[in-house]
Amino acid sequence: MKFDYQARTADGEVQTGVVEASSQEAALSLLQSYGLFITSLEGEVEAPFYSKKIEIFQKISGKDIVAFFRQLAILFKSSVPVVESLQTIASQTKKQSFREKIMLMAEKVEGGTSFSQALALFPQVFSPFSVGVIKSGETAGKLTEVLSYLADHTERDYNFHSKLVTAMVYPSFVFFVFVAVLVLMSIFIVPQLSQVFLETGESLPLITQIVIGFFNFFRNYWWLILIIILGLYILISRLIRTKGGKASYDKMSLTLPVLGDFLKKIYLSRIAENLSTLISAGFPIVQALEVTSEVVRNDIYRDIILETKEGVKKGEPISSLLSRRPEFFPPLFIQMITIGEKTGQLDLTLMNVVNYYQGEIERSLDSFVKLLEPIMIVCLGLVVALLMTSILLPLYQIHFV
Repeated sequence: MKFDYQARTADGEVQTGVVEASSQEAALSLLQSYGLFITSLEGEVEAPFYSKKIEIFQKISGKDIVAFFRQLAILFKSSVPVVESLQTIASQTKKQSFREKIMLMAEKVEGGTSFSQALALFPQVFSPFSVGVIKSGETAGKLTEVLSYLADHTERDYNFHSKLVTAMVYPSFVFFVFVAVLVLMSIFIVPQLSQVFLETGESLPLITQIVIGFFNFFRNYWWLILIIILGLYILISRLIRTKGGKASYDKMSLTLPVLGDFLKKIYLSRIAENLSTLISAGFPIVQALEVTSEVVRNDIYRDIILETKEGVKKGEPISSLLSRRPEFFPPLFIQMITIGEKTGQLDLTLMNVVNYYQGEIERSLDSFVKLLEPIMIVCLGLVVALLMTSILLPLYQIHFV
């Protein structure tokens, strides 16, 4: 909402205007961050519902986070202070909710809070990995270099998820078209054909009876089907959120044919990239493993990494610890880590692993999409052939009776 304000500058000059914020407290913080001393702050009359900004368009996306870290890295390279950098980025941010968070971070940093602590105030926006990397950069005095690493990492992660979403656009579109066709046929076409067939008094072929029965059930009990689907979705979602359910789901997903190998490549790439980024940023190996375990998003790999961390504390090399789990870490992964440990360039060899697996993931994804298209076309063709057969067979019988 908008607020009318009256304030004085540091020079005593009176300034009036309108500021847009989610609350009066947010508006006050935003104005104070510009060095203004507020003397009056009143909310304007609430605008009609049709003129309000739709909330979904204010959601902070992965693209916004990428732009934030990229801009921050550029400003730091130009020796712009943290507070000024944040204020500059906030002034160029279009989404109100994100702009307010950035200004609040600037205010906290100006008040003596570290940048990593300011980021940690918004865990729904900035991941523990990002906060940990920034904290390491502050401790080592390499915040500029760390921000460049983090910007590259965030951009790669965003690009990968964008490719996954893009790959699923076509299958999703075909699926929804298929559902729409079923709905239209069950409402408009099948009831009329059923009535025509019943009026003839002829016995219908089995395939026609099955198709008519299916569409009649779909038309009469669509609400039951919807309830069952939603119920299963809610049940599975809640089970996955439990510790045991999440572990079982993660283990099962890795054993699935084709999909399991694809997911392993994703997790291996994520582990290698996070470790490489953290080690390049100056993290000790033990701390890098701990942070990586928090962002791998698979309980099986997380437990292995935590076990590896404990082994590294005792002086064992990472390669020998991971080699004990060949079903989750292939020989190539172990070999590259071994080379990195021997040469003292573990971050570089891990990045080579990342490049290799990302290439494998992209090729697998492209192959999957190319294979999925003809499969879906064949499936749709079979469905159409089944429907046509169920309709034409009775008509053929009526014609020759």
